[in-house]
Amino acid sequence: MARPAPPCRFYLLTPPAIELPAFADRLAAALDAGDVAAVQLRLKPASDDVIVRAAESLRPIVQNRGVAFILNDRPDLAAKTGCDGVHIGVEDAPLSEARRLLGPDAIIGVTCKTSRHRAMEAAEQGASYVAFGAFFDSVTRGVVAEADKEILQWWSELMEVPSVAIGGITPENCGPLVKAGADFICASASVWQHADGPGAGIAAFNRAIDLAAAER
Repeated sequence: MARPAPPCRFYLLTPPAIELPAFADRLAAALDAGDVAAVQLRLKPASDDVIVRAAESLRPIVQNRGVAFILNDRPDLAAKTGCDGVHIGVEDAPLSEARRLLGPDAIIGVTCKTSRHRAMEAAEQGASYVAFGAFFDSVTRGVVAEADKEILQWWSELMEVPSVAIGGITPENCGPLVKAGADFICASASVWQHADGPGAGIAAFNRAIDLAAAER
């Protein structure tokens, strides 16, 4: 039996490179423009010092607005800088190590791409969410579309662990993913490169998600 569909929410990914303090102001303005469930700091490539400085600068802005602050790849630095959790990829630290470093209440997301097996394993090991994608070509992440929305429907009918859809998603193309059962829609460039600014990008995603969610 399919679980009741929870409200789908937006998950914001930072650009791969940022300039402080200007980016802090842009982030604050974006978060004030609409609902965001989480912000993931994803700086690739960057030194530990750069990541720590960025996390320490941005974390209060995010958390003070009731939004979860997630660090990409590095559970050790996430623990050091007081993040709410970490997102780990295929080549990153195992989930068990991330949980050991961050504790039982931390948010730990796992990249699963199109692997149902990896998603099932992650859920069994206590992942907070699993991320599927890319659903569309993504310039930000340098990947081409390889996932089908059917994997979101399969997951939502089978598992309680939330799913995140990622990869080339825009307000214009996210609707089918929401209807298929995604719990979170994750994007970066569609917000930060929006013609009317990141706040307008957030607002556009909120409108598109709400419209699709009402139809699923």
